[in-house]
Amino acid sequence: MNPKTNDDAQGTKTSDDVIEPTDVEEATQDTEETQGSSEENSGAAKQTKAKEATEEPSTKEDQMDPLTQEGETAADYLEELLDIADLDGDIDTYAEAGRPHVSIDAPVDTLVGAKGEVLEALQDLSRLAVLTKLGRHSRLMLDISGHRERRRQELKDIVAAAVEEVKDKGEPMPMAAMNPFERKIVHDAVAEAGLTSESEGEGHKRHVVISPATASE
Repeated sequence: MNPKTNDDAQGTKTSDDVIEPTDVEEATQDTEETQGSSEENSGAAKQTKAKEATEEPSTKEDQMDPLTQEGETAADYLEELLDIADLDGDIDTYAEAGRPHVSIDAPVDTLVGAKGEVLEALQDLSRLAVLTKLGRHSRLMLDISGHRERRRQELKDIVAAAVEEVKDKGEPMPMAAMNPFERKIVHDAVAEAGLTSESEGEGHKRHVVISPATASE
């Protein structure tokens, strides 16, 4: 009987049983690649979720053109003011000559004031509301119950009489103090008549002076 050798006792290892160093390296690389791919996918998913979270849904207001957006913003603000004051009024908005317009049809003169001072204050507040919400200055014009159109025609009649007087006397003629809206109407009317005009004074005392066409030569 042949004695068992150490190889027989421990069992002979075949080439399939032996773990080569290259096998370990390949397994390690596969694991690292799998982990790396998982981390990349996880990172991409997180970035996508973060982007979706920061992106705000598009609203109807965002799709408006700037002038319409400014008009609607001012109209919403004025509507709240009317509700607070318990006043009724129909509000309309439109764009004209490169600026937004808001018109209020209300039966109360208190929204205009004796000389339009309340109207001007409401217009300033409306522009401020646009600046606060949209972050930009607005050239918005506010009219209440057709006051500005009536005032426009009234000023044209006044300028027509003043122009004739300046032509007859040949001397500059100062007008009464006016707000920017009224001064613009006067300047345009004077220019159409062929004379010159300029604004003088400060604050509430600022007014237009009408001069003969030869005064600037």
